[in-house]
Amino acid sequence: MSGKFRIEHDSMGELQVPSEALWGAQTQRAVQNFPISGQPMPRGFIRALGLVKAAASEVNAGFGYLPKNVAHAIRTAALQVAAGDFDAHFPIDVYQTGSGTSSNMNANEVIANLANRSAKAGKTRVHPNDHVNLGQSSNDVIPTTLRVAAQLAVLEDLLPALKHLRKTIDRRGASLGRVVKTGRTHLMDAMPLTFKQEFSAWSAQLQSAETRIDDSLKRLRRLPLGGTAIGTGINADPRFGRKVALELSRLTGTRFESADNKFEGLAAQDDAVELSGQLNALAVALIKIANDLRWMNSGPLAGLGEIELPTLQPGSSIMPGKVNPVIPEATVQVAAQVIGHHTAITVAGQTGAFQLNVTLPLIANNLLESIRLLSNVTRLLADKAIAGLKVREDVVKAALDRNPILVTALNPVIGYEKGAKIAKQAYKEGRSVLDVAKEITGLPEKTLKPLLDPHELAKGGIHGEGGSGG
Repeated sequence: MSGKFRIEHDSMGELQVPSEALWGAQTQRAVQNFPISGQPMPRGFIRALGLVKAAASEVNAGFGYLPKNVAHAIRTAALQVAAGDFDAHFPIDVYQTGSGTSSNMNANEVIANLANRSAKAGKTRVHPNDHVNLGQSSNDVIPTTLRVAAQLAVLEDLLPALKHLRKTIDRRGASLGRVVKTGRTHLMDAMPLTFKQEFSAWSAQLQSAETRIDDSLKRLRRLPLGGTAIGTGINADPRFGRKVALELSRLTGTRFESADNKFEGLAAQDDAVELSGQLNALAVALIKIANDLRWMNSGPLAGLGEIELPTLQPGSSIMPGKVNPVIPEATVQVAAQVIGHHTAITVAGQTGAFQLNVTLPLIANNLLESIRLLSNVTRLLADKAIAGLKVREDVVKAALDRNPILVTALNPVIGYEKGAKIAKQAYKEGRSVLDVAKEITGLPEKTLKPLLDPHELAKGGIHGEGGSGG
């Protein structure tokens, strides 16, 4: 800003506003009242706010409440706001009035000023409250904007990113379908499985996450616009909420509905808490996947060393040649932040009384930030970790050949106790299960070898008959 000012006024009086700012007095008061984080509301929220205002102007014009030229000027300005052309004129801190009134008035003032600079409005002076905010209240605009922004972010960014990660995992799994490795439970050696089988668990986790997130959108898309101040719809046409939901659906190409009960949409934010909970579950799944990758990549000499992740950057400022699993580490950090955001959203969802929740900016910001972080890191995990990982088949085979747990397959033939004796002796002497089993059971190699074949064991089922029980 240039340091020059103009005088604006609102119902509380006059104050100075930077001369080139598109906002007015109410926004300026909020800027002065909330110098807290220096973090403005996120881009996705401003986009959705612009879309809501554009849709509202169109509907109000259709009802005959706004002159066509005024509505057209408002709609044009609002769509410019939605496109991000004027983000610099939305300076209000996330940590503001809990209803988000300041952000709503910020949009009303910016859009009104843009409309007044346009010839489209004609001689009519567009007013932020009387025209841009017609039939609306901050109390229904902000929870509506929250829902619109979150749904668009999920559909446009998160779900495509999750599908990309899942397809990458499936593709790599398919390429490693014949490579058998040692399974692990309690971080200890267990029965063998293929890399494809191990990767399939990750893919299934992500598929479940997609399904849960998609299901939550059925409730998130219910918009409370039309409830105005407390849910009764005072000063709004009874048709307003339904018509705006239809117009928003047309503008965005995705489905929105008018909430049957506007009181719920204003007083409670359970839909947002539910979506946040599904993001929290996704974060948990990503930590599992990332930590599996870190363990499998550990070493390369003193760890498991089953895989090599792509080399992306030097891993140490003092140890030459060290390379670290940086993408899985970034994934764990993102997931931890999302879990933290969910805790805050959970507390925020409780916070309100009677007809209004008063933590709406916080819920909106944390929800959108979680979606953004998850969308970005899942693509990185796919493209910079899983797509390029290499299996160290020699290391995998060496560990598998020495795995005494393979004796489990002999349980139906020789019984549990004799199998335990073979496993312990093989481990103690560092010998193969096959060699020790031949000594203890007296069974020929041609009988034992098929039973202890890791490729067959990875298929599951029963591989022997008879014996002394299992």
